[in-house]
Order: sequence, then C-alpha cells, then structure tokens
Amino acid sequence: MAITVSSQLYDTSGRVAPVFSLAQQDAHMLRFEAAAGHAVQIEVLEEDLIRVQVIPAGTQARTRSWCIAPGMADVPLHGHDAAALPGFARPSYQLVTEPQRAVISTAALRLEIDLNGFYCSWFMPREDAWIKVASDRPTQGYNFGYWDERVYHYLARAEEEQYFGLGEKTGEANRHGNSYRMCNLDAAFYNAKSTDPLYKHIPFYITRHAINQTTFGLYYDTPADCRFDFGREHDNYHGFYRSFVAETGPLDYYFIAGGTVREVVRRFTWLTGTPAFPPRWSLGYSGSTMSYTDAPDAQARMDEFLDNCSTHDILCDSFHLSSGYTTIAGKRYVFNWDTAKFPDAKGFTRRYLDHGVHLVANIKPALLKTHPRFAEAAQAGALINNPDGTPLPVAFWGGDAAYVDFTAEAGYNWWKNGVKTALLDYGISSAWNDNNEFEIWDTRALAANFGQPVPAIQIKPLQTLLMCKASFEAQQEHAPTLRPFTVSRAGCAGMQRYVQTWSGDNYTSWQTLKYNVRMGTGLAMSGVSNTGHDIGGFLGPQPDAELFLRWVQFGIFLPRFSIHSENSGEVVTEPWMYPEITPQIRDLIKLRYRLLPCYYDLLYRSHTAFEPVMRPTYYTFPHDARCYAENDDMMIGDNLLIAAVVEQGARTRDVYLPAGSNWLHYSTGQRLAGGQTVTLPAELGAGPILLVREGSGIALNVAEQHFAHAADARGFLLCPPMQGQFAARCFEDDGLSFGYQDSAWGEWRIDVTASTGSLAIAIDFSGDPRFAQSTLQLLLPASETRKVTLTGATCVVDAVAGLWRVLDVTRA
Repeated sequence: MAITVSSQLYDTSGRVAPVFSLAQQDAHMLRFEAAAGHAVQIEVLEEDLIRVQVIPAGTQARTRSWCIAPGMADVPLHGHDAAALPGFARPSYQLVTEPQRAVISTAALRLEIDLNGFYCSWFMPREDAWIKVASDRPTQGYNFGYWDERVYHYLARAEEEQYFGLGEKTGEANRHGNSYRMCNLDAAFYNAKSTDPLYKHIPFYITRHAINQTTFGLYYDTPADCRFDFGREHDNYHGFYRSFVAETGPLDYYFIAGGTVREVVRRFTWLTGTPAFPPRWSLGYSGSTMSYTDAPDAQARMDEFLDNCSTHDILCDSFHLSSGYTTIAGKRYVFNWDTAKFPDAKGFTRRYLDHGVHLVANIKPALLKTHPRFAEAAQAGALINNPDGTPLPVAFWGGDAAYVDFTAEAGYNWWKNGVKTALLDYGISSAWNDNNEFEIWDTRALAANFGQPVPAIQIKPLQTLLMCKASFEAQQEHAPTLRPFTVSRAGCAGMQRYVQTWSGDNYTSWQTLKYNVRMGTGLAMSGVSNTGHDIGGFLGPQPDAELFLRWVQFGIFLPRFSIHSENSGEVVTEPWMYPEITPQIRDLIKLRYRLLPCYYDLLYRSHTAFEPVMRPTYYTFPHDARCYAENDDMMIGDNLLIAAVVEQGARTRDVYLPAGSNWLHYSTGQRLAGGQTVTLPAELGAGPILLVREGSGIALNVAEQHFAHAADARGFLLCPPMQGQFAARCFEDDGLSFGYQDSAWGEWRIDVTASTGSLAIAIDFSGDPRFAQSTLQLLLPASETRKVTLTGATCVVDAVAGLWRVLDVTRA
C-alpha cells in the first residue's frame, strides 16, 4: 500500500518509495531505473520463463553464473557471462507502458509492474482469462535501501498455497508455515523431522494454489547463505507474506510458469543443466562402511566383504571406500594411501574389479596443516587464504586445515591431478566427494574467484559445485571413452550435471526412515533425482532386524542404493548382519537387479528429457488433490508406486491409490482400483509394497543372477487394462560409453492393444541391432487369460508360473 503526501510517494513504513521508468529496451531485455540509482532488469528468456534482477543503488549486477546452464551438460570453468547467458530462445513479447504501470506478456506468462515502488504481479492463462498467481508484498517487496545491505524479496502469501522443493529439507513435504535456512552444513546426526540447515543449497521452490490449481516455480540464482519463510513469521503491518532473504546480492530470480508441477520441475532442471548419465553399474548395490578402512588390516577386511558377498550370493556392483585408506597416524590425508593398511593397493583394486565391483573412493577438499603436500598446495596458490595470503585455518577432521580453492585455477588443477594420480591410476573407478560443505565463517577470508577475489563466505556453494566438476572432469580426461560416475554429499543447483548424491549422515531410527522418504522426493522436485540415503542409518545405534529389513525394502527402490554405516559399538550394517533375514535381504537385492533395466531407462530419460527418476505421487497425478497430502509414498517413473513401511511393528499399511488408474500388487497379484485408500498386508516376510500401474510395461532383467556372474536377459512385465492401448519402451546401449551420442544405442518398443477377449502385442526394436536380444520374455498377471496375438515375434512357451503368465518369445 502507498500513500501520497505533498505529491511525494511513500510506502507504509514512511520511507520514500522509488518511482521507476523504462530506461532501456531491446529484443529480450527491459531496464527500469529510478532517480536514486536503483535499477531492475527484466529478461524474457522463454515463453514460460522470465528473469528479474533487482539492483539497488550502490550494488552491481551479477557478472558470472555457474548454476544456469539451459539444456547444457556443463558450463565453462569461469562460468557464463551473467549479462549474456546462452541457450535461451528469447521469444518476442508484448509490452504496454503507462505512466505508472508496465505490462510484459508472452503466451504463457504476464507480468504487471506498478512502477511506484516496483511491485510485480504475475499472471498465467486459464481458458480465456489471466489468473493472478503471485504478487510482491505491496509494502516493500524489495530492499531499495530501506534496511541493511542484505537482499530481500517479499511476496504475498495465501493460506491455500502449498510450497514444495528447496532441495533436501527435513520435515513435511509442504513447506507452508515453516522457515528454512540455506547454508551448506555438515549436519551429522541430523533429525530428519526438524534439523535445518543441511548439506545442499538449492534456493528453488514450487508454489501450487490448492483451489485454482495454478503452479509456478521461483529460483534465486545466488551462492549466498539465505533464508526462506513461508508463513512462520507474521507482521500485522504487512498482511500474509512469504520471504527470501540473502546475506549478499544482487537479487537475481527466475519465474517459471507451468500448468503442473511436472512442467515446472522439468523447466527448472533444464534451466540448471542436463542430469548426468552415469554407467549402468552405478545403479547396482553399493556396499560401504567406515569400519573396514579404519581397521589396521583394512585390505584383509575389504577382501572379506567380497567373500561374504560370494557366500551369501549378494549381488554387488560397487563399494564406497571410506577415507580410512588415506590415514597417517590415524589422521586423514586426501590423495594419500596408507600402505600399512593397504600393502598392495593396486592388487586390491584389481581383485575388486575382477569380481565386477567398482571402487568409489572418498576424498575430502581440506588439507590438514600436517598434510605431506600442504606446503606444495599453499605455494601453488591452491588454497583459500587470509587477506595476507596465508592459508585460512578451518576446523576439520584431525585439527586445523585449509580448504582447496576451486575458484583458483591452481587449486582446480591441483585437485584434478590428485584424482588422476592417487585414485584413477590405482584402478579406482570413481570419486566420492565428501565433507565438502566448505564451512567458512571468517568474513575476511578470500577466494580467488578466477582473478577477482571475493570473500570466500559469499561463494561456498560454488566451491562445492566446482569440486564436483573437477572430479568429474578428471575422470573424463583419464578415460575419455567412458561415462564418469561421481558422487557428492554437498551441492547446489546444477549439481545434477556431475554427480549422484545422498542425504548425508543420517541417524538410525524409525523417524529417519519415515522422513528420508520426503527428503528424497523433495530433492527430486528440485532438479536432483539420482539420490538415495544411507540404508540402515549411518550414525547411532545398530538397527534391529525389523528396522533394517524395512529400510532395505524401501532402499532397493532408490536410484542410489547403498548400505553404509558407522554405528556405535563398531557394528557394521551389512546384508548378512542378521542371519535370520539374510535370505530376504538377498532376494530384495535381486529384485532391485531385476528392475535395473527400468531404472537405467529412467536414468536415460532424465538425461534427455529432464524427468526425475523418483518423484512424489502428485508429480504423476497433479489433478488428484489427495496426492498432495503428506504421505510416505514414492513413485519410480510414472508406473511404479512404492509404499514404504515406516512404523515399528506395523503389519499392515494404508495406501492411497491415485485416481485415474488401476493398480497391480507385484507381490500378491491383486488388482486394486485407484481413487481409494486400501489396507494392504505388510508382514515382515511378505516383501515390499510395490504397485504397478495398469496400462504400463516395466522393463526387467529376467536372467538368473549371482554375485560376480552378471547375466542379462530382457523381459517386460505388462499390466494391460480391460480396454485400451499403451506402449512400453526400454533404452539399450553398452552401459558404459558415450557411444549413445553417436547412434550406438537402441530401444525396445512393446505396443499393447487390449480388448474384451484378446491382447495384441507388437514387438519392435529400433536402432543399433547389437543391443537387441533375439529372445524376450513377457510377463502378464496369472489372471490374464485373454488370447495373445504377437506381431514381430513368435511365442515359444506360454505357461503360468506362480503369479505370472510367462510368454517366452523369439523375435521375427
């Protein structure tokens, strides 16, 4: 609200509100300026995407950006020129100007600006009208010198609005009524219901209005520590509002219009960069524990893991090698091998690879001052420094340390060389970037910022992102024909271009299991869906058999599936830790491997179409209001619904089945109608609650598999409706190389037409024939008795086995 006194405009605080006018316009950018020196720049980047930069007097526009990478797999080391970002269509727009008002319109978005104080209102089309979906708070929406040097953005808030995203956050999926801090932090032992902040910095969220069902996203492109408030704070003078506050600026935000959450998430993922396409083996079970590498006979303990996998027939594709392999006198020194623990490091890595198990080695970006190479790194200019040029001391494992400065080319290159010579040359397959939150609190410390030094505290997430990029790039350079697989605990928007991630050092409890579900889907709604959790809990007490089994029943469906622990009492969480349930754990892991073709296909679709692998139910069913209620469910793609059992002692599970589809219970063969809540059995030995959507086909590996003896035979689980058509697809390539970029790939397509008495199934494979198998197995529910006619293949066997009607076919 504004008042006029003696022809001077004021806001309700009594401060003079700046009056703006259009000062510059070109094909895609408009610049508005006020007499006091304030400026706002508007860029129309896509029909559904508008960028706003608020530049108060005395501040500078952003010069470089590393997080914005529209449809790109990478950005230059020095970032993009923020004034000329590449990759956008920059469509034409309509502009209407009046003495106190400007209106900017595209086909998908309309921005109305009150130039007295610069208050924005955003509209989206609905039928024949424009609906207002958001507006700045009418009392000081931005900080034009009103308060301090921080950056502020206040918007009006409606009680009917729901807020999702913000990356990896604890608590409920809907953020309304809460506040959150963005600051990369090593949050070990975190409470999955309440701890804040955590490891990642993704200042993006989705707004959905529950009544008119409009949806849009807001992304703030900033590496600064910041805070979001969604109605926890109230102030009588300003009405209902929500806020974004950052420690430094300028304010640079992107408004993303979308008809559904799916459209907003895809656009945001595209905006911040193409998700990496790691090798197929990255989707297998990954073993890990700190205990093995901390043991004095670490190499022997690691060998025992392979022996136990063989004994219990536990399928395994990788092992996350904890940092104990780097120790000297008990302290950890990155890029060092403890030869007492690992007397034959190269022989050790070779033995793992001989068993089909890749090693993913832990590396940390801080060097203890006693590190044998500390002086070398300091002299090279590879570390974050004090103003006097000496390395900045920070608290780290084992005492004082200094962080590598990835915004110094010397630091970036020093790190890449270390990854190559200390890991990859030893036969290590992958880098595991850990403890990389860059906890810098000294405001005087400086980062090189590629020749334009800035306070290091202002760009902490950028250090993490560039560390991920450096490790990824080192692997690319070491093995140019192979797709890298890199892991990182911390990160920011754009991290999906380089790494898989996980939810950090979680605590062993039922509460953690429950809220890790929502942490994962919230991160997936923020552009990062190749993620998981430490199954069984990383820190705290040993999980009992029930909790461990429930965690594995959920964990096998995560894109990242790793059992990892540092439990009190030196008890290692392993698949065989409870003999009475080891057969169930083995079978669950084999179920994961049975589903790997589906996961690999989804990983490819994520890489090419910006779709998350895992997602909440409301992503797939945006018009079912009940899917937006808090729940413990998760979708894998659009066709698999996983209902985790997260309550101790539970032997049944209430599951809401989204409307518009019927569902098949994978473990029982039961058919269930959508749009209802059902109570399903959840006995410990009954297997996970996995529901397959009717009208879908799920790619499978139907080969019999055993540890160290990989086998692959393609199959499809088909779930036909009574009437209708659907198609199932599956991407195929060598699983390792970049050959898919040069047409070295193929795709199965299974078309199904269902009618009252028959099923017509057409089988086709397009693309490189090297990746097509001559035989295929089709699985239908055992209750499916309709006549099957095949096109493109001949049926060899049609028989019922347990829950399934199995058709073995030979391609024509």
